Amino acid sequence: MKRIRQFFLCLIMIICVGIIISAKQPADLKLMAGIVYLSIALSVCYVLMLENRSPYKTLLWMYAILFIPIIGYIFFIYSGQLEVKGHLFKEKRLDNYKQAQKMQIENKTSERWTHLHESEREFSKLITTLSDQTISFHSYTEVLRNGDEKFPRLLSELRNAKDYIHMEYYIFRSDEIGRQIIDVLCEKAADGVEVRFIYDGIGSLKISDRDVSRMKEAGVQVHSFLPIRKGFFNQKFNFRNHRKIVVIDNHIGFVGGLNVGNEYLGKDEKFGYWRDTHLIVKGEALRDLQRVFLLDWSYVNDESLFVERYLAMDASEESGGVQVVPSGPDTSQGVMSYLYYSMITFAQQSVWITTPYFIPSKEIRTALLIAAIKGIDVRLMVPETNDSFLTQYATRSYFSELLRYGVKIYLYQKGFHHQKTIIVDGNYATLGTANVDLRSFHLNFEVNVFMFRTPTIETLVSQYEEDLNDSLEVNMETHKKRGLFLRTKESFSRLFSPVL
Repeated sequence: MKRIRQFFLCLIMIICVGIIISAKQPADLKLMAGIVYLSIALSVCYVLMLENRSPYKTLLWMYAILFIPIIGYIFFIYSGQLEVKGHLFKEKRLDNYKQAQKMQIENKTSERWTHLHESEREFSKLITTLSDQTISFHSYTEVLRNGDEKFPRLLSELRNAKDYIHMEYYIFRSDEIGRQIIDVLCEKAADGVEVRFIYDGIGSLKISDRDVSRMKEAGVQVHSFLPIRKGFFNQKFNFRNHRKIVVIDNHIGFVGGLNVGNEYLGKDEKFGYWRDTHLIVKGEALRDLQRVFLLDWSYVNDESLFVERYLAMDASEESGGVQVVPSGPDTSQGVMSYLYYSMITFAQQSVWITTPYFIPSKEIRTALLIAAIKGIDVRLMVPETNDSFLTQYATRSYFSELLRYGVKIYLYQKGFHHQKTIIVDGNYATLGTANVDLRSFHLNFEVNVFMFRTPTIETLVSQYEEDLNDSLEVNMETHKKRGLFLRTKESFSRLFSPVL
């Protein structure tokens, strides 16, 4: 009903604008059309005001609706703003809730935090409160650095699959590495292995119809997550599945920043060297990663696979705490933003962040500034050159304020820096798919792994220090001398960052 009303209002607005700009219509009719149009626009703005969003976002959308006829209203509908009140993804949210209840029953006696120090224990409990994801001390994680470590390991594990392969990616290309993986999926499906594959409808535009058909003919179950046509007509167009998940035979899982494409191996001339991080997951935490996939599979295929066969993971030896946390329009609003903010506020010694897209909420920005003022070692590493004009310069618009309060900023120069990690006090960290930006916090389906006192964190710390050798620290005095043209691009990009 809401969708019908929105499209009906849009149709009326289009008719009104058509009358107003038509040279053949009488003045009285044009005046009436103008009054109707303005009444509808003001009514939408009034409803928007009653929703009590942040003031600057509310004003931005009001200006768009009032002063950009038709386009402003349509952009509002398809930008994801309606999700703020939970109008979309209700069924998927309900599935999440049911699974969360089952997890609480299963893990009622396994919430063991005695291994952690006080601040770590409190943060882990906060994760459970906000996301319903409990901690495991019987899980194994391993860092895979860049595509040349991830893809050979992934292909090897895929070839060894005996029972099933579950895979979903935001970007999956029909290029050299993409077709290598497709070949293996087809071979395993032909051998009787169950293969399920989800790709995002927008991110994977460059997966060819021929390859999709080839997989289906071989027995691979393939589904697009919110294809363009379906997403457009139900207002979910701007929501994307940014997750990268592989689970094989209840034995091993892969999650992190690397999609599937030649650029992730450094073979794209435009991007050059690609710096990224992926993670292997085994043991109890693999069950939680599997649940994320199965919930997405249920959404795209109406098939529930929450049975023991797909959830009976073997426990690994104790090696620190691990929590898998999904986020997105089907979970608590802004859960990843809350957790990133909390990591910063719990820090006592250091906060080291790597992200390709840094467009923080006001709360996260404030937390970083306060941490730096307190003398905490706050570092931010971003790529010197980004793959998006708006995100590159919107990110740089925050540099002056951060530098003024003592945050150290590093521009990675060796290539494109795409990994998404936060390391706190060298003792706990997160690695996954979520950037420090508004899209990851509010529009994308994401998944991160939070780790406490695992050997993996030592690896992340070591690699961060190595990446500093390929980075240039931003100097406040030099930054102040940047030209008016650069400052204009930064301000322009930042202005539109709330709707990126």
